[in-house]
Amino acid sequence: MKFVDEANIKVEAGDGGNGCVGFRREKYIPRGGPDGGDGGDGGSVYFVGEQGLNTLADFRFTKSFRAERGQNGMGRQCTGKGGEDIYIQVPLGTMVWDRDTEEMLGDVTTQGQMLKVAQGGHHGLGNIHFKSSTNRAPRQATTGTPGERRRLHLELKVLADVGLLGLPNAGKSTLLSRVSAARPKVADYPFTTLHPNLGVVSIETHRSFVIADIPGLIEGAAEGAGLGIRFLKHLARTRLLLHLVDIAPPGGLNDPVKDVRVLAAELEKFSAELATLPRWLVLNKLDVLPADEREAHCQDIIDRLEWTGPVFKISAVSGEGTRELMGAIMDYIEQRAREEKERLEQAERETQKARAESRDASDQT
Repeated sequence: MKFVDEANIKVEAGDGGNGCVGFRREKYIPRGGPDGGDGGDGGSVYFVGEQGLNTLADFRFTKSFRAERGQNGMGRQCTGKGGEDIYIQVPLGTMVWDRDTEEMLGDVTTQGQMLKVAQGGHHGLGNIHFKSSTNRAPRQATTGTPGERRRLHLELKVLADVGLLGLPNAGKSTLLSRVSAARPKVADYPFTTLHPNLGVVSIETHRSFVIADIPGLIEGAAEGAGLGIRFLKHLARTRLLLHLVDIAPPGGLNDPVKDVRVLAAELEKFSAELATLPRWLVLNKLDVLPADEREAHCQDIIDRLEWTGPVFKISAVSGEGTRELMGAIMDYIEQRAREEKERLEQAERETQKARAESRDASDQT
């Protein structure tokens, strides 16, 4: 399936049904009075998060969605049937924008999350509501209000814990296929990855994380060169970036140190926020060097980069070092989760303490 990460669609909520003008007509009841019922509410339009989807491709051909109109009211105080709501499944990570107002309507990030994007019209009132002591036979009713109509822009930012970053042919897809069940295209030429791929890395029972691979970046990507810059936004939600580096480029034409600096510069140009994400250096393709030269070669790259963060040396082809790398990532993610939980608990305790102090102060006054 073609990967699509943006789509423009139109949604229309159902109009509310009109109120009814009616009068009671029964034998032996000559002055039955008004009995016109209300109309039904129009159906609304909802987006629902679905974990099994990973693309907006379904919106390439179906671009218009309309909810059902509310039924008109009827005599004998019968209320019209409400219009059916419609529920549109979207992948997790879908951001919804109103194209006319440029307002962000919401962000669907969890399984089953419902986001209302168009409110159904309100029902009209039947003439029974207008009966009074001075108006025994009202002949007025109200019409239902129109449902909301919106032109929406959908943008998908995939949800992943870890993002793979690197130049073309750095070995990102090979690593993804090594550590997960994902099977991205792998070949010995640049730009084999044309769209983001996701894989679930399972360490053990109940310990797993999601890793995302995007097309490789090249110099000038921030100005539109290559493919990867279009998909860098998919790394915005990640907690950690793995910067893969080919330590021995074919022909020796490229310098790994220069490659790292070029990509870091492109990252900064694209998004200062993305550039501040934690980034680990992963020196890949150990298998192409003799065993007795690997350590010295890797250390030379680290020294020239003056890299002070975590460094891992792996071979995505043979699997050497990948288990240790995945284990370190899992520990890091769990530590971040614990810290976030503690922060939220501390904030909750401070809120409760402030409320208690406020109540005490009120009681004293």
